[in-house]
Amino acid sequence: MAWSEDYAGKRVSAERALEAVHSGARVWIQSGCGTPKTLVDALVARAPLLRGVEVVHMMTLGSADYTRPEYEGRFRHRGLFLGANVREAVVAGRADYTPIFLSEIEPLFENGSLPLDVVLMQVSPPDVHGFVSLGTTVDCTLAAARLAPVVIAEVNRQMPRTHGDTFLHVSRLSAVVETSRPLLELCTEKFTDLHMRVARHVAQLIPDGATLQTGIGGIPEAVLKCLDGKRDLGIHTEMVPDGIIDLMESGVVNGERKSLHRGKVVTSFVLGSRRLFDFIDGNPSFEFRLVSYTNDPFVVAQNDRMVAINSALQVDLTGQVCADSIGTKPYSGFGGQIDFIRGAARSRGGVPIIALPSTALNNTVSRIVPVLDPGAGVVTSRADVHYVVTEHGIAYLHGKSLRERAEALIAVADPRFEQELEDFAVRSHYLERERTAANA
Repeated sequence: MAWSEDYAGKRVSAERALEAVHSGARVWIQSGCGTPKTLVDALVARAPLLRGVEVVHMMTLGSADYTRPEYEGRFRHRGLFLGANVREAVVAGRADYTPIFLSEIEPLFENGSLPLDVVLMQVSPPDVHGFVSLGTTVDCTLAAARLAPVVIAEVNRQMPRTHGDTFLHVSRLSAVVETSRPLLELCTEKFTDLHMRVARHVAQLIPDGATLQTGIGGIPEAVLKCLDGKRDLGIHTEMVPDGIIDLMESGVVNGERKSLHRGKVVTSFVLGSRRLFDFIDGNPSFEFRLVSYTNDPFVVAQNDRMVAINSALQVDLTGQVCADSIGTKPYSGFGGQIDFIRGAARSRGGVPIIALPSTALNNTVSRIVPVLDPGAGVVTSRADVHYVVTEHGIAYLHGKSLRERAEALIAVADPRFEQELEDFAVRSHYLERERTAANA
């Protein structure tokens, strides 16, 4: 049978396609801008017929209605990285959070620890050979689609077609739901003067010819704006935001000095706007890969001058980094932070960076803290941390004693909290009172 005939026979409505989801099933949903909204809506509409369906994904966009209180018992969400649309449900106990490195999610599918029954994904229309592209979002979804017995695809005419390991043949699809709708977008966070002050310090640590990994948010966007004077930068990251477009068009990012995948922007997914979707469509400068590859610390380390820029909610005076919870309340996830921090640390000329504002809640709370809040999770251990950057400067911690770490971190904390931090450091015998008085 020709692939086109096979494809035509699989075209159904979303309601019909979701009949494949039965009670007790485990369902994977593609994340980010690849969130298959049409299929998710149809899944929720099927709720009265279902019990005990587990919904698994990383950060999706749009509403995650299956986490609402009225669907308790019908759906149970398992978050591998939490977005704003599921955070409240996890805190309330209606959904679960699994702390895990992004690079280690796919093996859960493969080794039977987290077997999947159904995959809901969004792809481009097939090419002349019968291959669809996962477009904006490869992440773990390509691996899931290769393993799950049922794969339901929303084939969206507006999904860009991207290069790399993004393709799946229509023979692997169980059902096809054709749409033509705008993709869900993640608007770029407007960076503030505070973010820019942090970013200028970060930019000092980025040499010409570096390969960058950045996340999303005010500080990463501000860092990208500080790179106009750099030369021959490359990208190897889990996620690409809108801010990369201007740097590529100006030639600042060209990948000419990359030691791995020269000339290519290597990523697993993009999070941004229609402008970014249009930019990656058919663009051979981009190479999309499974997140188990992009985030593998051993792969990351093969990039010379690898600069990993990640954020934190709190850093304690010994250098422990909390990035996934506020006290006992899960907030986001491990993501790729430790994957890239460790990869950059092992890169020739690599620079692992934790960047954060020194305060939160309108300057009323210090993010540099004596100890992490009770229940706060440690994402990056004190032994993994190299650079901690705030708007007040750069603290280098790697190979430093507890005393040296406390001194360095107090120096980049907000001055309003300096005395409180010093007092704790003295009580904890990190510092001596005479020394702090002399430094003053």
